[in-house]
Amino acid sequence: MWPVEMSASAVPAWLEQVVARYLDSDVSSPSVKYTAQLLWQRGHCDRTQLEGFLQPSAYQPASAFDFGDEMHQAVERLIQAYERHEQVTIWGDFDADGVTATAVLWEGLGQWFEQETQLRYVIPNRLTESHGLSHAGITALARENCQLLVTCDTGSNNLAELAYAQQMGIDVIVTDHHTLPADRPPVVAILNPRYLPADHPLAHLSGVAVAYKLIEALHQRLPIANQPGTERLLDLVAIGLIADLVELVGDCRYLAQRGIAQLQATQRPGIRRLLELCKRTGDRPTDISFGLGPRINAISRVYGDARRCVELLTSKDVDRCHQLAEAAELANTRRKALQRDITQQVRQRLAQVDLSTTSVIVLADPQWSVGILGLVAGEIARDYNRPTILLQAEMAGDDDRPPLARGSARSIAGIDLYQLLNTQRHLLHRFGGHPLAAGLSLRVENLGLFTDAINQQFRQQIGLLPPPPAPQAELTVTVAELNQSLFQGLKLLEPYGMGNPVPRLLIQNCWFEEVWHENIRDLRGQKVSYIKTTFKLKDPTVVTGFPGVWWGHYKTDVPVGRCDAIVELDVHDKNYVARLVAISRIYPPTCANYASDATTDSLGSHGLPPTGSLPLITGSLPLIIDLRGQADVALSVNASPYEPDALILRNCPFSWHELRCWWQQAIADQRSLVLAYNQPEERPPYEVLRALIKTAQQLSSTEQAFTLEQLGQWLGLSDRAVRSGLTLLTTIGFHISHQETDQVNSYRLSGEPIVTITSPTASPWEFLSTVQSDYFQQRYFAQVPLPVLQAIMQATI
Repeated sequence: MWPVEMSASAVPAWLEQVVARYLDSDVSSPSVKYTAQLLWQRGHCDRTQLEGFLQPSAYQPASAFDFGDEMHQAVERLIQAYERHEQVTIWGDFDADGVTATAVLWEGLGQWFEQETQLRYVIPNRLTESHGLSHAGITALARENCQLLVTCDTGSNNLAELAYAQQMGIDVIVTDHHTLPADRPPVVAILNPRYLPADHPLAHLSGVAVAYKLIEALHQRLPIANQPGTERLLDLVAIGLIADLVELVGDCRYLAQRGIAQLQATQRPGIRRLLELCKRTGDRPTDISFGLGPRINAISRVYGDARRCVELLTSKDVDRCHQLAEAAELANTRRKALQRDITQQVRQRLAQVDLSTTSVIVLADPQWSVGILGLVAGEIARDYNRPTILLQAEMAGDDDRPPLARGSARSIAGIDLYQLLNTQRHLLHRFGGHPLAAGLSLRVENLGLFTDAINQQFRQQIGLLPPPPAPQAELTVTVAELNQSLFQGLKLLEPYGMGNPVPRLLIQNCWFEEVWHENIRDLRGQKVSYIKTTFKLKDPTVVTGFPGVWWGHYKTDVPVGRCDAIVELDVHDKNYVARLVAISRIYPPTCANYASDATTDSLGSHGLPPTGSLPLITGSLPLIIDLRGQADVALSVNASPYEPDALILRNCPFSWHELRCWWQQAIADQRSLVLAYNQPEERPPYEVLRALIKTAQQLSSTEQAFTLEQLGQWLGLSDRAVRSGLTLLTTIGFHISHQETDQVNSYRLSGEPIVTITSPTASPWEFLSTVQSDYFQQRYFAQVPLPVLQAIMQATI
């Protein structure tokens, strides 16, 4: 894995000056340089718009009435309900966005409608009910004389239920941000930012932000004297926006910025207690994404009932809020343990699955907790690079109702999961969501058919799975630069989220010390089966290491020796830490691994002697002459002053084994070894794949025999990649015959490809991965210092 670092060229002086002013720092400081570089790389090149990005007071938010007639109709209907003293019900959802949206409407509408008498709210139970409206729920509302229903974070695609509400005499206002229906549903108004142009400032609002805009519009049309404004709701808006992972651009970023400022000073006793329990202050988006958000979600994931979440967020009863906050904390630790256990079970199941023929992972189990499955599905989708659907399958009961499988689906970048599920709507009981995430249910008896059908649809509609994204870093820094100054510079770009991700920092030639893992403990001091590993991160720029943490990993996962690491700078337990994201490269063991200090003695397990005790190059060992990157000079190595009979390595090796073979030959012949190769030009792996198939077609048409070595030379591939390529060719329709003549293994190809290279049956990922590995190895052997090569060669004698 290699990070892709963007160019820092041409960062204008004016941008550095703006950053220096915000940081109250000298323009030449590293934090100013890095922050300006990051802003420039992310396209913040317009001086007039930069101020609005960095400072919410300089941003002009869009009007709530940009929703057009739908907003006017929603506000008019609410005013009518207020004037007629009608019964109004809020229908929310059980995730953090839905819960905060419910809380915003509960408090916001509560200024006009008396809570508990005129105004009520309902939220489905996560463990026993599905997302969205239900016929049973609407029937219950009709019995209670509900005349107006306002949904939040749900409802856009509940067409049958919306029609039923109309039939029962209940008007509906939908506030939502999920995928739109083909036709406008039978409602008074539908407020959904997906109706807006993609570049509109409101286009990416989450459910809670849409609910907030409705309250904002109502305040403008029907102000109430001596009532607080909408600003007091912004802390709830920020929690829902950031927890729901929407793109933080336009008004989303503005509302999140304003909301985080409100969150720091919040007087809500429930939120204040939650912040205390997760040891955070509320001044950063990670306080929500890693602190408040998971705890709010955990209540419904573990207990099912999300109503207590709304109470936690809105109640002024301090004792009750403390009780609910501590229940949320315990639920979150329980959630972590459940998530870990189910993830392990899923991985064990997948070990028995032929992933080469599986494009969409679909697994079900009666014991899995349905409230945790979305989290596990997201983790599996990321790690296995496949859309993942995990379901809790009911056992057959005593009633006549067919058992259902209910759960969650998560996708990967580039795959619209909602549309994929929509093709199998006839097999589903219910489903809803958006391109990257969905909830669904279906009859257990249809599971096998559904699994086969959605995989077949994937192959027909999409073809190949996109390659997994490699971990990328935007800035290269040293451990010495991981400090408060850099943290404050990067904090200037907060809040981070989709469209504005947390900056990932590349630390090169680093190593880990004081590595330790431990189970986290819950509020009662009990161990939870969820691991975190702590360490000190070092590189040649520091003597004292920088503290770091790697969540969900054991100390044995941390590499021994030197590597390149990708980290995010964060605050944990009120201390600055490097949160490890990925190991981007592990250096081959060399004498350089011992160059730091005495604490690296443990690296001796690699089998190399410590620095200073390496055998010296003597006359009994061949001389290594380094002409890498000097093609013109290399052509004349047979002439003076070089030995006429020197052994010349003209092709960049793919492995240490290959290089050692040349070295051992030089020892046997008592000849010098000349490294006379350049770094080969790297081609996109797909281009190599096309070249492989074109070459195979030519060999098949001419019936020409070839060896593995010849094919590798024609394509510039290692023996390992050639063998992987031949395996791939057999899967797309070629036939390979083998013969041995004069102790030479040769091969012939026949046939033509019966599927295209974009067909999932071709399973090209192993070959593409091997090509990338070849390039990585050759890049290393073209650049590794000669003393390192000499030390490792001598260590193998």
